Amino acid sequence: MKQTTTFLTPSRIALAAAALCTSLAHAAPAAPLEDTPAAAEAPAVQDTTPPGALATVEISTRKTRSTVAMSGTEIQKVMPGVNPLKALQALPGVSFQTADPWGNNEQNLSLFVHGFNGQQLGYTMDGVPLGDQQYGNYNGLAPQRAVTSENVRSVVLSTGAGDLGTASTSNLGGTIETYSSDPLNRRNINLQQTLGSHKASRSFVRFDSGDIGAGNSFYLSGLHHEAKAWDFNGKQSNDQFNAKFVHQGESGKLTVYADWSDKTEPNEDSTLHQAGLAAPYTRPFLYPDFAAALAYLDANGAPPAAVGANFRNYYSDAQRTDRLAYVKHEAYLGQDATWTNQYYYHRNDGAGVVAGPINQAGLPALFRAYYPNQDLKSVFGNSGYATRTTEYKINRQGLMSTLRWDLGEHRIQTGLWFEHNKSSAYRRWYPLDVNNPSTPYQRPANPLITQYGSEIDNKVVQFHLQDEWKLRPDVTLQGGFKSSLQFAEGLFPVQQLAATLSGGSRGLPEGKITTRKWFLPQLGARWDISSTDQAFANVQKNMRQFVTYGGGGNSPWSLSSQAAFDYFKDTAKPETALTYELGLRTSRQLGAGPLTGFDGQVSLYHVDFKDRQLAISSNPIITSFAGGTTILSNVGDVKTDGVDVGATFHFGRAFSFYDAVSYNRSTYQDSYLSGTTVVPTAGKTVPNTPEWMNKFIATIKPGADIEIQLQGDYVGRRYATYTNDLDVASYVLFGLNVSGKVPFETGFLKNMRWSVNVTNLADRKGVLQPNVGQASGSYATYPIPPRMGFITLKADI
Repeated sequence: MKQTTTFLTPSRIALAAAALCTSLAHAAPAAPLEDTPAAAEAPAVQDTTPPGALATVEISTRKTRSTVAMSGTEIQKVMPGVNPLKALQALPGVSFQTADPWGNNEQNLSLFVHGFNGQQLGYTMDGVPLGDQQYGNYNGLAPQRAVTSENVRSVVLSTGAGDLGTASTSNLGGTIETYSSDPLNRRNINLQQTLGSHKASRSFVRFDSGDIGAGNSFYLSGLHHEAKAWDFNGKQSNDQFNAKFVHQGESGKLTVYADWSDKTEPNEDSTLHQAGLAAPYTRPFLYPDFAAALAYLDANGAPPAAVGANFRNYYSDAQRTDRLAYVKHEAYLGQDATWTNQYYYHRNDGAGVVAGPINQAGLPALFRAYYPNQDLKSVFGNSGYATRTTEYKINRQGLMSTLRWDLGEHRIQTGLWFEHNKSSAYRRWYPLDVNNPSTPYQRPANPLITQYGSEIDNKVVQFHLQDEWKLRPDVTLQGGFKSSLQFAEGLFPVQQLAATLSGGSRGLPEGKITTRKWFLPQLGARWDISSTDQAFANVQKNMRQFVTYGGGGNSPWSLSSQAAFDYFKDTAKPETALTYELGLRTSRQLGAGPLTGFDGQVSLYHVDFKDRQLAISSNPIITSFAGGTTILSNVGDVKTDGVDVGATFHFGRAFSFYDAVSYNRSTYQDSYLSGTTVVPTAGKTVPNTPEWMNKFIATIKPGADIEIQLQGDYVGRRYATYTNDLDVASYVLFGLNVSGKVPFETGFLKNMRWSVNVTNLADRKGVLQPNVGQASGSYATYPIPPRMGFITLKADI
């Protein structure tokens, strides 16, 4: 049982990046290193599919760790416009769930890889860090907001801790790298339109310039997406613009990329399960039926007592606007070296919005601290509802510089990443006027209460150095390390009233925390057993830096008192993980009757995860609204053992069958204290991590112009509490994709194609995912969405 609780200025960064690009543009002409990718280009994940066969998953043949990928073409087969993360659910060891068929809804997104949750993974897009993907944005954005799905070239999953040069402070359990496509070498206009269930409509257009001379090309794309939620009257919408310019010269490659995304999506409330409480299958909000919303509450603004914590809100949604851009130059320094410099900028303005009853979850006590002896219903517009927002802003920029150099049998790589991020989170309360009710699709104005406002200034510096040594023609060793430093300061320009904080606290905590880890090593080996078989081994240590978010989540600046913050600062340790991997890969052409080819990989892994952090609260629901007692503590270690097996069987050019089986056993090594009570978690399985999963994709091409793909996803039983006293049942979901070529052409439309996608083909009902928040006795769930169908038409001009 354990319980412990002179940087570069932005202007100098921009000038340095410009100077580097200018100087490198005049470097001596040279060819890039053979089979050496430039920084932030897709790594050497090779298509191991036998010639002419149908491809599904690509396996790296150069890495000393398990690295698998899906191409943009295969991603779009899952669903045109799908979130790249959702497409990865077909890979071994990956558990992904979300409420909508595209995987766009971020509030109820659940992702686990080898027992690590989504916030313990690293994410990049073309090398640009995307943060840790927390719903309360503070250091990044979702991949589908960084690049339109139709513009994705590939997505690469590296288990373990990923490459040393990955720009991430959270990649304990691996990295997910998304890569955007480059402009086509020919002039083209691509049009795509998707229509389907629940008034879904997705319109995409992309213009490619082709080569416009001197090695220059670009594309521009636009997207409008909207869809109604399947179980309530809420509309998901997204407008997005991408632009990419590439100059390919003899001395290097210059890339300029820009993304703008404006997204609004309704949030589905989870259903609480506990003894004595009715648990409805869905918990939809009441908007736009305002009359029903008024009738739902009593005279004091309280929902029906019988529904308990499963009351219905009037509406809930997430609003996100992002601007992302980068400039990257890859310089070919002679025959043996490549030097890549990349500058990026990201600005986010977002809000999480909930319009809910004023008389629930401890809110009356909070409101009376601001409006003593007043009628709260009249204060908040006489509707019985109040609108709560958490308003986010991110202003971050960074610079990455990577040098790769071949020296005989050695391939040296070294690099530096610097990021400066200023983020804020403000919790505000607005009236919901009975005579002029607000909607989920507008940002409220003129708050009655600003409960708190946090400002976090965070600087990250990471350095890495590695050597890939070709010891023999068939044996390669790789060794290196990275250093990770974080310098964070949190302030609260708007302090929460002391009367709303428990434990005698006088305000939310402020202060600086500096974390330095100078040596995080990695050692790996690859043995080319034959031209078709490889063995690999890897051991790597990594650290997750403290979360720099004020006001919520597992962050030091979300603790309920200055004393708790100071104690955490003096005693707590960042989470670390030591990952061991051992595996075999193969890719063979066969003549075994109808079986003409086989490629696959088996990987065994063991993880020692230390100093797990947990936010311990007496009542998470009240804390999230009113600021109850919260303690963020190190609560011990986790050990994980597992195996992934993924293989594709090729039967000529007409049929392939891909199957991925994975076993994972992640167990807590320690119990912990909640106050004076021992919570017996030692020996228990980490919740929401299934021991067994199996995914398959059967692809058949009965003719030259038709392809049929059946997908299956089995997720085993998952525990729903830390002490494993409650669990949710396993499920099997099927999906279907049928695509083909339009058998006729028009005067100006070319390469016309169609596809039909059906999700949850068998229309199964049940629990899609548990939302774990308690040690025992209760948990929340999101349901499996019903069967839905979509048709997509594509054409070029």
